[in-house]
Amino acid sequence: MTSPPPDDVTHVEVRAGAYADSVALLQVSKDVAATPGVKAAQVAMATPLNLGLLSSMGFEIGTTTPNDMVVALRVESADVVASAVAAVDAALSAASRGRSGGGADAEVAPRTTASALTRGDASLALVSVPGASATVEAMDALDAGRDVMIFSDNVPVAEEVALKTIAGDRDLLVMGPDCGTAMVDGVGLGFANAVSPGPVGIVAASGTGCQQLMCLLDAAGVGVAAALGVGGRDLGSSVGGLATRQALRRLDADPSVELIVIVSKPPADDVAAALREFAGTLETPVQFALLGAGQPDITEAAESVLATLDRTVPGWPHWGSAAEARATGFLRGLFVGGTMCDEAMLLAAEELGPIRSNIPLDPAYALDASMTADAHLMIDFGDDSMTAGRAHPMIDPTLRLDYLTRTAADPQTGVVLLDVVLGHGADADPAATLAPAIRQVAGAPVVVACVGTEADPQVLGRQAAALAEAGAEVFLSNAQAVRRAVALTGGSR
Repeated sequence: MTSPPPDDVTHVEVRAGAYADSVALLQVSKDVAATPGVKAAQVAMATPLNLGLLSSMGFEIGTTTPNDMVVALRVESADVVASAVAAVDAALSAASRGRSGGGADAEVAPRTTASALTRGDASLALVSVPGASATVEAMDALDAGRDVMIFSDNVPVAEEVALKTIAGDRDLLVMGPDCGTAMVDGVGLGFANAVSPGPVGIVAASGTGCQQLMCLLDAAGVGVAAALGVGGRDLGSSVGGLATRQALRRLDADPSVELIVIVSKPPADDVAAALREFAGTLETPVQFALLGAGQPDITEAAESVLATLDRTVPGWPHWGSAAEARATGFLRGLFVGGTMCDEAMLLAAEELGPIRSNIPLDPAYALDASMTADAHLMIDFGDDSMTAGRAHPMIDPTLRLDYLTRTAADPQTGVVLLDVVLGHGADADPAATLAPAIRQVAGAPVVVACVGTEADPQVLGRQAAALAEAGAEVFLSNAQAVRRAVALTGGSR
């Protein structure tokens, strides 16, 4: 827990039954934190995850329910409390006006997904509501004859299977749930990088894996025709690749696609085998980039794609240099991308042995609620359990920054490994918030995988240079970053 300075004044209030979505509350917190005299501000729903964060920041919260909103402020003096609370109210009102569209002449918003679809010729609906409500909205879109991208997480797997079965029967596509990345008809959806059109079609059961592949191909001068996300569970035994098959049919029918790549976190063996058999029935060649022990990493998969297209494999970009490693210490990997974390654990485990994690490769090495261990560990801050009631860490860096501060102060930390994912939908300037935290990691080297392109809003080269200036060694390739971090540990198990 972070102890507040003794002269600071804290103000905590619980607003029973008040609600705003996590992205709106993130912006409210940022706006209030910029108010003169305010040293820290967190406005959040009272979920267990958020209460834990508030506690770690030194706030004492009374009795709450997840349906309550907590306003937690730390200010320079008691004279500032009133103006800080007024700033909270103003920011919440602004967020509410933003959602409603405001103005007496504003068009009345449609009340259902289906009615919204009748107002235009959209062929796809993007569903981003709390997971408990996502299935209803997705079904509404399917009934209207539209494809669906479900950005929401925490959707029951049985509902996912039902939606995808119905979609397949109607020749429609359900992307997700928990589909964070897609590119359809040249338009990026969710978290998406800016890349040129080209001959590669991607089916992705992995959001950041898809982004890593797109960005590596972009760096090699190869564009992407489409990227269809299918959700992280699609290649699991419960779902059986229902959306992957449908996505493969779509891309196979697209004359601009010369090569299809399936990228996924470690799949179920039987599902992967069945998909390989199905892929053999298509006219378009299909390559598999399925993470797993002994399998090619995503960088190697990208190089294989380039070889198939008869393109030259470039030297992958690299910025800065890392300080010398501590003589002893553990590798601490703090990720916003689940696939980046999975890939890192697979590669690091080859040299360092088992890696503790909140998404372990083997359940025997799961972290407990403290999220700490006297061992090498890697945390995926984008996992469902870490985003309940909060925006994704690619938007809201608060949780990872808090953990990074504690990691920097831990004498057992030998090397810090981070990912930074750029693109539309992500933090507008992640290096601006991450660089000060990197400078805190005195004595231990910091290695960063920065996934992005020069055409992204944040600009890859600019972000990587800022991170390198802060003292990190930065790689475009996550696999190269992991191998560098492992080497800096000296391979100590």
